[in-house]
Amino acid sequence: MCVGLSAKVVRISEGTAVVDAGGAKREVSSELLEDLEPGDYVMVHAGVAIAKITEEDDEETDQLMEELL
Repeated sequence: MCVGLSAKVVRISEGTAVVDAGGAKREVSSELLEDLEPGDYVMVHAGVAIAKITEEDDEETDQLMEELL
């Protein structure tokens, strides 16, 4: 099983995005996604933004993770 974390894109530069995942900021590869902009939400797995998601998806993911932990 793979676990992805939802995060909000803060900044993008040359194939790398800085994302905020629950207050923790980190750099991830954004090369798999086109048209990514600050303010977008993404699913991150193994240091790579693998899919764009909605803000509602982000909130639901955060809620589910809180319930599991």
